[in-house]
This record gives sequence, structure tokens and C-alpha cells, in this order.
Amino acid sequence: MPSSTLTPAAPAPAGAAAPQVTAPQAQAPRLANPGPLGLAAFALTTFVLSLFNSGLIADTALSTVVLPLALFYGGLAQFVAGAMEFRRGNTFATTAFVSYGAFWMSFAGYVKFVVPALPAGQAHVATGWFLVAWFVFTAYMAVAALKLDLAHRLLFGALALTFLFLALGDLTQVTALGRAGGFLGLLCAGIAWYVSFAVVAEETWGRKVLPLG
Repeated sequence: MPSSTLTPAAPAPAGAAAPQVTAPQAQAPRLANPGPLGLAAFALTTFVLSLFNSGLIADTALSTVVLPLALFYGGLAQFVAGAMEFRRGNTFATTAFVSYGAFWMSFAGYVKFVVPALPAGQAHVATGWFLVAWFVFTAYMAVAALKLDLAHRLLFGALALTFLFLALGDLTQVTALGRAGGFLGLLCAGIAWYVSFAVVAEETWGRKVLPLG
């Protein structure tokens, strides 16, 4: 009958190295996926602004409702999502969320503080070139997104066109171009909401719910 006690280990021979005992390493805590937050913040703010850009809401005096959204949700929340993506090592998402979060915060500051100080007849030129610069950034992000799924390719392609048409609308003062940019913005918002829902549902349910292509 085997003994229930443990036999002490024999001492190591003289000159032999003692065995190394490695303490188990604590497993790093799992970080939440910030993608759905960043996409939802982008989608909601873009949706509200695009309602005015498309002309679906004609009273432009109501457009100031966009400013708090641009500052706190599209801006701050999206910027935080980008900082979280940095910790996860996601270069594309960090660049996108931090940049577009900064876009919305700068947009709020531009509309609130800069536009009133610009010459009334030339403000559209400043706005147009502001949007051209964001078109350039979004265009090369759309190229990088070609390595991602279909939903992200559509999102960044549509967003690049949104910036382009809005910029042309301001620079040329052709209302139809700005309206087209507004409807493209609504399309962007819809795609971003879809991707946000697909990812948060998958993270919550533990399985794929909606296809991303």
C-alpha cells in the first residue's frame, strides 16, 4: 500500500546547479474592444450633421445641436476609443479614431469661435479647404482600409466622397454638391452604425451575428 506522505527529495549532488523554479506570471487583463464605441460616436454625430447638410432639415438655425455632440461624443468619446486602440496595438483604428475625434472637436471650435470672425463672403472658402484637407487624409485611410473587411472599405470610401462633395459644395457654392455630400454622410452614418452593432453584438453574444464581408 503506497504511503500517503511525500518522500523528501534527495539533495542535489555537490557542484550541481539547483533547479530553477519559475513563478507563474499573472495573465494580463483582457481589454474591452473600443471599436463599437468609436464607430457609434462617429455615426451618431455624422448622422445629425448630415440631416442639415442634405437639406432634410431646412432650418439651419437648429444646426447648433451638432456642436455638443461634436465636442463630447463624436469628439471626446471617439478620441478615448482611439487611445484604447493604441493599447491594443491597432495602428489603423488608433489613427482613425484619434483623428476623427480631433476632427469633431476642431469642427466644434471652428464653428463656434472661428467662423463668426471670418469675413462673411469668404467663410465658405476657409471651410472648403478645411474639408479638402480631411478628404486627403480620408482618401489614404480608404486605401489602407482595402486590407480590411468589405464594410470598412465601404465606410471609408463613402466617407472620402462625403468630404470631397462637401468641400466642393463650399468652394464652388453649388448647393447640389453640398446636398450630395449630406446624403453621402447619411450613408456613412448608416454603415458605421451597422459595423458598430455587428462588433458589439459579436463581443456580447460570443458569436458572429451580422456579416462584415
